[in-house]
Amino acid sequence: MKPVLYLKTLSTKRKIILSIVILFVVWGYVHHKRKLANEAAQQHIRPIPPVVVAKTVQRDFPVWVTGLGTVTPVYNVTIRSRVDGEIVKIYFKEGDIVKKGDPLIDIDPRPYQVQLEQAQGQLEHDQALLNNAKLDLKRYTVLSAKGAIPKQQLDTQKYLVIQYEGTVLTDKSQVDNAKLQLTYSHITAPVTGRLGLRLVDLGNIIHAADTNGMVALTQLDPITVIFPLPQDIIPKVMLRLNSKQLIPVQVWNRNNTQFITDGSLITVDNLVDTTTGMVKLRANFDNKDYKLFPNEFVNARILIETIPNANVVPAASIQQGNSGPYVYVYHENNKTVSVQKVSVGPTNDKDTVVLSGLKPGDIVVKDGIDNLREGAQVKVANSL
Repeated sequence: MKPVLYLKTLSTKRKIILSIVILFVVWGYVHHKRKLANEAAQQHIRPIPPVVVAKTVQRDFPVWVTGLGTVTPVYNVTIRSRVDGEIVKIYFKEGDIVKKGDPLIDIDPRPYQVQLEQAQGQLEHDQALLNNAKLDLKRYTVLSAKGAIPKQQLDTQKYLVIQYEGTVLTDKSQVDNAKLQLTYSHITAPVTGRLGLRLVDLGNIIHAADTNGMVALTQLDPITVIFPLPQDIIPKVMLRLNSKQLIPVQVWNRNNTQFITDGSLITVDNLVDTTTGMVKLRANFDNKDYKLFPNEFVNARILIETIPNANVVPAASIQQGNSGPYVYVYHENNKTVSVQKVSVGPTNDKDTVVLSGLKPGDIVVKDGIDNLREGAQVKVANSL
């Protein structure tokens, strides 16, 4: 009887141990599942993204158009000699700023002074002959009236006076020409500007036929910029130009990152470049500090119009989708965003005109857009 009781007791213990083992296994499995579920839930909980927002503002919006231009002086003169001779004096240094009429170079004037004196002497000689011929004509006229001399002699004297008058007139022109040649031996600045590198030296023999010139003179103040614009913009420009409106033009550096100076439009070229569809414009600028240098490449920005009462948003808020441009509108009541399709107009580096889709006061997201979606909750990181 005892062995049977022992077997029953052993079987009961095994059942209890097995039950405990099964209980631990089940508990471990359930605990592991809950842990995985919690981790998955944590992964699906996204943090609220921070965004930067801005209000839609209604204001006048200036429309600027940019063209790559070249700084072009109003006057760029190569100083050449009009007479032959030796350079006897140079008044300037390279790089000098000179005014109109300032002396630059003297060419030996003595040969031209001699020519002037010769011409003046010939004039005095022929003037004396003319005066004497006129006196004879008066006497011959009186004698002819009395029949003392033949009429042919009187006519001959008349034509002699006319001949001497022509000779004197020629002599006067020779004197004027000699004076002019003498004047040309003293070279002065034709305009106010800055001198370049000197191409001749003291003692050089120069000729009027020389093509290289002696020095270049460039007017720096005022100065102009020539730049092209698309032909489609020209009608708006011409409308303002013909109505005598001042059209502002700004100059920025070649990289379009630094403002240099501002001026105004002077004129528009009279034809379109058929290869590019562009038209050249010229604008004028004060350049007293010489910020603009001839032949320098710059960006010219011209104000072609101002849109009144335009709805303006930051340019960074405009997104492009398959169906066109859109923005994310922020709703203050529930701190969410929604997608709003818009129609856009002119833009600049910072702002864009919205033609439709927004009204003044609407709040749009301008930064932190990458992870947004329709109805997403956001946290505003700036103050309006």
